[in-house]
Amino acid sequence: MTWKRYQQAQAGYQAAKSLNAQKFLKKIGCGKEDYHFWKQIGKALLCTYTLGGVAWLYNEKSPLGWWTLKPRPKEERELAHLYERREFPYPGDEEAMEEFVAKGGMIGTTIGPKGFIETDKDALNYQKELQNKKFEQEAQKLWIRMRNEVVSELQEKGYDVE
Repeated sequence: MTWKRYQQAQAGYQAAKSLNAQKFLKKIGCGKEDYHFWKQIGKALLCTYTLGGVAWLYNEKSPLGWWTLKPRPKEERELAHLYERREFPYPGDEEAMEEFVAKGGMIGTTIGPKGFIETDKDALNYQKELQNKKFEQEAQKLWIRMRNEVVSELQEKGYDVE
């Protein structure tokens, strides 16, 4: 039977000197030959999160909407600046909570232009309302055009029409 020899106890500089960092890093996949791989992974993550951040920022600030299958009509886009994102106060801030409740608080979830609460309107009704308004405008334009044509024909025939 052979005798086991115990290693000398090392402390301070000797312990640090005996620890081979590159050997340890190589075992876990971070050795010198893996630097290029991890650099590429880092670049890919940076680009991915940058694109995600840009998309999120566009979502927050854009009047066009996000994930909509139908584009918003021109009238709705023009009114988009009237709809402001509602800022909710931190629950621990008593002053901000009191001010929030005094302004109207959480009375409703549908917020109209300039913060007025609309209880009877939803997106479908709003879309129908915009379509009806557009239809009325087109009908008015057509009526004025037809009226002008009739007036011009009567004036050509010699009638005095204003």
